[in-house]
Amino acid sequence: MALESKNMESVQAIKQRFGIIGNDNKLNRTIEEAIRVAPTDISVLVTGESGVGKESIPKIIHSLSHRKHGRYIAVNCGAIPEGTIDSELFGHEKGAFTGATSTRSGYFEVADGGTIFLDEVGELPLPTQVRLLRVLEIGEFLKVGSSKIQKTDVRIVAATNVNLDDAISQGRFREDLYYRLSTVEINLPPLRNRPDDIHLLFRKFASDFAQKYKMPTIRLDEQATILLLKYRWGGNVRQLRNVAEQISVLEQNRNISYETIKGYLPNVGSNLPAVIGAKKASSDFSTEREILYKVLFDMQRDVNDLKKLTKELLNTDAGKVRKENTHLIEKIYAPQEEAQETLPATLSQDDIEVLTIDETPGTPLENSQDKYAFAEEIQEEETLSLHEKELELIKKSLEKNQGKRKLAAKELGISERTLYRKIKQYNL
Repeated sequence: MALESKNMESVQAIKQRFGIIGNDNKLNRTIEEAIRVAPTDISVLVTGESGVGKESIPKIIHSLSHRKHGRYIAVNCGAIPEGTIDSELFGHEKGAFTGATSTRSGYFEVADGGTIFLDEVGELPLPTQVRLLRVLEIGEFLKVGSSKIQKTDVRIVAATNVNLDDAISQGRFREDLYYRLSTVEINLPPLRNRPDDIHLLFRKFASDFAQKYKMPTIRLDEQATILLLKYRWGGNVRQLRNVAEQISVLEQNRNISYETIKGYLPNVGSNLPAVIGAKKASSDFSTEREILYKVLFDMQRDVNDLKKLTKELLNTDAGKVRKENTHLIEKIYAPQEEAQETLPATLSQDDIEVLTIDETPGTPLENSQDKYAFAEEIQEEETLSLHEKELELIKKSLEKNQGKRKLAAKELGISERTLYRKIKQYNL
């Protein structure tokens, strides 16, 4: 009991020191885990939804470790462009790339003997993940543009709000890196799972903003408090803080009613989970549509060649053939205005012919005479598979770009992730 009491005292002291508000058992358990793991050098992975305050855990771990006098560097991996993140983390040599006018030390060199917090580690590009794995395994890294191996003694604490198991299955995150980072995994519970802390946090934020803006503190009536506790809080503590600030600034009446606070909470009355994948699915559909358009544009050239060949063959028996097939020729080659009206607004005029040609497929063949039986063979060539065209496009682009998926994806007009999925699908 004495040990447990001492532990709880430590938890309360840490919460006060780092401004953590709440008495929920799940939150206390999380802080206890951070306190226990701090004296060691093992890697820690902090998980939890966006806005729960994951950035506090690595600060606690660093401050209670033997590295507390070393450097603590927090890096938002999702905010650094893919082309420069290796340079930011590991440094670069002068002339390593365009704009590298001098040698630069990366975070792993600067933070030697300290702690690096990699926030949103799930956003790291795959090549950078390989470099990071080497640091975790043997403490070595190479600067960009250098062949000299450097040593570093850095403790890594990572955080993510994405499901790394899903990222691994989709090929976006290395499984071996995940197991290296998650020697100890600390999960911060979402605010909706800490109902007793919601009103406590709101009152603390309201008090802080009253002092900041020099105005009376807002207070909630009973019904407003009930709504506050029942709301889902998809943005967690960050969203609650923003709502408290908005109400503090905008409301003249400092006694806040149910109707007033309801106006600051989107989707009130719905406890349904947030639709996270909708935007992503829409984006994927758009990408697939772009590929389809590219395939259709290639088909345009093939069909145009067929039309030209047919026209030349008709010209060999000009008078009689033209007279007998006037209606057919006009039907094939006349402009089709009605079809153009149904095209997507995103297509250019040069693309319109692609989709209007197929409105009369097979018509010349159905009306042709026996002496034009060669058209049956042409029809067989015209029947094209979208999968084959897509596969051909991907193969050509990969060969042209020497297997570099990033350049190939850019040329095809699709995301690198979609290209990777297509490569797996076709076993390229």
